[in-house]
Amino acid sequence: MIPSSAIIKGPTKLYGDRVFATDLRCGASLVIAGLIADGITEIHDVYHIDRGYEDLDGKLRALGADIWRENVE
Repeated sequence: MIPSSAIIKGPTKLYGDRVFATDLRCGASLVIAGLIADGITEIHDVYHIDRGYEDLDGKLRALGADIWRENVE
């Protein structure tokens, strides 16, 4: 195996949960995981995502994704 390669075997069942975006790349990964997970994924600290992706939720909605923003505590 080449050290710079990634080997991914799937699918693994994912379930929505309350998660935290600790940086931009983490946030983007959580969005992707949330889109394929069963149930609702609640991502906190989305300002990390906003910093690198302009209107990501709007663009994903335009593609048919069930994604929205809420003010939560």
